[in-house]
Amino acid sequence: MTPQTKARIESLVQKNKVIVFMKGNKLMPQCGFSNNVVQILNVLGVPFETVDVLADSEIRDGIKEFSSWPTIPQVYVNGEFVGGSDILIELYQKGELQQIVEVAMAS
Repeated sequence: MTPQTKARIESLVQKNKVIVFMKGNKLMPQCGFSNNVVQILNVLGVPFETVDVLADSEIRDGIKEFSSWPTIPQVYVNGEFVGGSDILIELYQKGELQQIVEVAMAS
């Protein structure tokens, strides 16, 4: 990953309380896993931003290296990597995701 790509990713993660690096965007997810994440965040009523990795190959490859996580989507809350689709589903079902995002929104 180039220093410029790393800086772009860091900036996106830091300036957005909740950001999802995904295939497509929140209005038009391009894969089922990305859609799962969007649906969960919508149910929680959380404001969030998305980055379409299909539109930017540098971000698509860079985010995997940045997080040391091999798959997309990737969700960051308050600058911290939370996980992908399976982890978000699990956190949501346990009621933990709601707490994570409430703390982020309050800070």
